Amino acid sequence: MTGSEAPSPFRLAYVPGVTPAKWVRIWQERLPDVPLDLVAVSAAEAPDVLRRGEADAGFVRLPVDRTDLSAIPLYTETTVVVVPKDHVVSAVEEVSADDLADEIVFHPLDDTLDWERPPGRPAFERPATTADAVELVAAGVGLLVVPQSLARLHHRRDLTYRPVTGVPQSRVALSWPEERTTDRVEDFIGIVRGRTVNSTRGRRPAAGAQEPKAKRAGAGTGGGERRGGGSGGGKQQAGRGARRGAGASQGARRGKPRRRS
Repeated sequence: MTGSEAPSPFRLAYVPGVTPAKWVRIWQERLPDVPLDLVAVSAAEAPDVLRRGEADAGFVRLPVDRTDLSAIPLYTETTVVVVPKDHVVSAVEEVSADDLADEIVFHPLDDTLDWERPPGRPAFERPATTADAVELVAAGVGLLVVPQSLARLHHRRDLTYRPVTGVPQSRVALSWPEERTTDRVEDFIGIVRGRTVNSTRGRRPAAGAQEPKAKRAGAGTGGGERRGGGSGGGKQQAGRGARRGAGASQGARRGKPRRRS
């Protein structure tokens, strides 16, 4: 690559509900010459986008097949139920799965929660997407249980949501193809993990990394000079001791009895 060519961009995939803005901002501050391209993908297609090399790394929802993908879990989301604002659920702070037993609860085809058995009564037909399910909730047809970030993403003035206990939760992770752990990927891992710009973890140390050793060597020499000064102090103490010894000898001579003639 010649000096006139711009570096290739770092491609970052992200699934609905994940907001990568803060990490993008840090990237732009630390690596202003390397563009970062955001790639919006669905939760279902995110792993294959990474495998095909269409993104260098991505924010995904677990679980993912770790046979060929590395993943760093980042956080776990609260699960909420989306309801109309005038629904009885809106009057409480949280509900349990059992509280929804008599409600029609939508289970869209793009659902990201790992259900053993979804709560509530199933709808006659599963909505294709979470967005479609939200429209049905707004129409008063049923309720929807999703990660909190998706409830925020599809926020409407006529809807609200409350936390649900006793149900699965969604975990968000940073993932990338294990065989393509490049320096740029390591840079982004460091940003996501909160490493400082001077951190020695992740990237290889710079060529000037030996400089602190030289400084420490200089400091050791200075310490030797201070130790030498300490020796000089010892000589002064020895001199004072010698004078005290001489004075004692003179006192002894003055105190010696005279012989009578």
